[in-house]
Amino acid sequence: MRNKSVWERACGLTETVVEAVEFDEEADAIVESVRPVARARGRCGECRRRSPRYDAGEGRRRWRALDLGTTRVFLESGAPRVRCREHGVIVAAVPWARHRAGHTRDFDALAAWLAVRTSKSAVMELLRVAWRTVGSIVTRVNADVDKTIDRLDGLRRIGIDEISYKRGHRYLIVVVDHDTGHLVWAGPGRNDAALNVFFDELGPERCALLTHVSADMADWIARVVARRAPNALRSADPFHVVAWAIQALDVERRRAWNDARGRRPTAGLARQGRSTGDAKHISQARYALWKNRGDLTGRQRHQLDWIAKTTPRLWRAYLLKEGLRYVFAVKGTEGKIALDRWIEWARRSRMPAFVELQRRIVTHREAIDAALDTGLSQGLVESTNTKIRLLTRIAFGFHGYQPLVALALLALGAPPPRLPGRT
Repeated sequence: MRNKSVWERACGLTETVVEAVEFDEEADAIVESVRPVARARGRCGECRRRSPRYDAGEGRRRWRALDLGTTRVFLESGAPRVRCREHGVIVAAVPWARHRAGHTRDFDALAAWLAVRTSKSAVMELLRVAWRTVGSIVTRVNADVDKTIDRLDGLRRIGIDEISYKRGHRYLIVVVDHDTGHLVWAGPGRNDAALNVFFDELGPERCALLTHVSADMADWIARVVARRAPNALRSADPFHVVAWAIQALDVERRRAWNDARGRRPTAGLARQGRSTGDAKHISQARYALWKNRGDLTGRQRHQLDWIAKTTPRLWRAYLLKEGLRYVFAVKGTEGKIALDRWIEWARRSRMPAFVELQRRIVTHREAIDAALDTGLSQGLVESTNTKIRLLTRIAFGFHGYQPLVALALLALGAPPPRLPGRT
């Protein structure tokens, strides 16, 4: 085999001719002079349509390729321009790299694979590139993946939620497929217009095929889903409904703490002092009241026993919270019957927080019944959101939200980026 053919195989080149190979002392790297084969020349960098030559461009340029051992490798070639009927004067396409990229396709594939599966520092040290460069690579790779697959195809049951990322009030809307467990779409915003972008991409025909949409009780999600997916049954999220009960329980806990009025006086006005007596016990039982009964420690069980004996009203509030959890634990017809009993119990409780809660539940009763019938919950979406929060830490330094969305789709969507040479 000729040496030039060996270099073609070593660098994974296709439709490319290796003209020469030399070592650049100044760059401390191997430089391969290459050119596209005749059938790959003179094509538009965007659409790859054959186009007439315009000029020689700005001369020869280099693309970073995969390293050979500890030595960096660059491909060097001319960068002529062509005149495309659609895109005008544009740099001609090359078979080894994407348009407007400074790295080869194999280098991009390896960088994206590492970004998904390893730490930020590992990617930077192994590839010897800046982290912002990795963000650009991930965006390019994800764009190519989206051209080969349709993430929105076959959607029937989806979950919608929003998540904050980085600092400030910056949000992403996340859409997950309940049937596959994959993240299928993410976009910036937290309002009607932002969610409409997803349904615009989905299209009216596929919107009509949606059967179930799980979400929290946000009004803006309900409005958009009712208008854009009229055939879909909206399902309430049990986690958020139980969270309402925990908020009402906390209102009663603070009321009981204030009624106890046990405080140790301290000097100065900045601090009001620490709780004493019954107020101290109520304050320390906060987590015991919040937690699921099966997750309680021995000490927390003793705290609840003390509340049952000394603070009956707070104990009833705790039982109301647990009663609502039981509704979603049994589901189905039994859950609906239990919910009817819970609503009557909360209405007679004479606790304003729970009276207001039962009115809220009656308002959203249809969506809650759908959750009891289907068993859908936002657990999958919340798990996806947790993973995206971890990715935001990894993606710190990316410019804009696009690389973060691309990284999330590659990490949590299907299919994942593949290593060079893999099929």
